[in-house]
Amino acid sequence: MGAVPFSIHARDVTVRYPNGVVALDGISLDIQAGEMVSVVGLSGSGKSSLIRTINGLVPISSGTLEVGGRHLESLRARELRALRGDIGMIFQGFNLATRASVLNNVLVGRLAHTPTWRTFLGAYRAEDRQIAYEALERVGILGKVWDRASTLSGGQQQRVAIARALSQQPRLVLADEPVASLDPPTAHGVMSDLRRINRDLGITVITNLHLVDLARQYGTRLIGLRAGQVVYDGAVADASDAVFENIYGRSIENRDVLGT
Repeated sequence: MGAVPFSIHARDVTVRYPNGVVALDGISLDIQAGEMVSVVGLSGSGKSSLIRTINGLVPISSGTLEVGGRHLESLRARELRALRGDIGMIFQGFNLATRASVLNNVLVGRLAHTPTWRTFLGAYRAEDRQIAYEALERVGILGKVWDRASTLSGGQQQRVAIARALSQQPRLVLADEPVASLDPPTAHGVMSDLRRINRDLGITVITNLHLVDLARQYGTRLIGLRAGQVVYDGAVADASDAVFENIYGRSIENRDVLGT
């Protein structure tokens, strides 16, 4: 890839929605370039708000947030769009165009690097198609390149979504509950893909999870959120059951573990 991966520096970041709900409450974090971070917490803890704030989809109410050396609170619309071009997003619901082919879905990741007229006509350059093929091969789904997205299983669709993010040649990948709708073997496969992307390409990867075993197995650093605040930030290896119980505010239950 060649490009330097993004680091993230947040200082006293608060996000307050128009309805008065405080999603992030004075968060301060430093995520270094090339890290693979698991962000854990129950629903409503602020995990998704953190991901969307880093991507500029949710504006901060106060504090400062630096992503890749740029302060989000001071970026103009064009500058913010350029920043997003370097950030790959992976969602729980895949967000694919189900009637389109796998290839065309992955080529969406090249929009920030493609003139509008080429996008409108579907006249992607040969180098863009090659990038898309390589991204599909990296997640083991190149053989489905001409299939319609609607014919794929959930796990295959998520791999297409990962390939789409990779085709951006991103400096940062943000994954928001990427395995929440998948069965255990498929979920482990998707998480393995994300870990391999981090290790092989050096891309900074931040993954939102609520499952204890996945957070332990696939991250090196754990950030625990509760009621919009950071209640744990440290090595995954040091995160005991008591740490997770403090993050969740209750005992660990069967629903908190995916299994094998």
